[in-house]
Amino acid sequence: MMENCLFCKIINGEIPSSKVYEDEKCYAFKDINPQAPVHILVVPKAHIASVDEIASLNSEYVARIFEVIPEIAKAAGLTNGYRVVSNCGDDACQTVKHLHFHIIGGRQLAGEMA
Repeated sequence: MMENCLFCKIINGEIPSSKVYEDEKCYAFKDINPQAPVHILVVPKAHIASVDEIASLNSEYVARIFEVIPEIAKAAGLTNGYRVVSNCGDDACQTVKHLHFHIIGGRQLAGEMA
């Protein structure tokens, strides 16, 4: 865990969140600035700064996240599709330097990503 990382503090319970899922490798909570009716963030419990830092030593956390994303989406009522997004770096507007995946849905999403 990183001392000054917002998501590490959320995982540790130092900052409140609207938790929707937790296990030994990942934590999921509602985004405080939702971009759609359903907007959930899924983060690894190990501090990984971004997609650029995924490696063989930490990829088990990312694998677990992708194993539970369908469960989280289904529990949130996303039965007609959803989007999974991860911003990587400043040009992609990654505002928290802790790897996270957005589950976005609950309405028809725009076809364009940019």
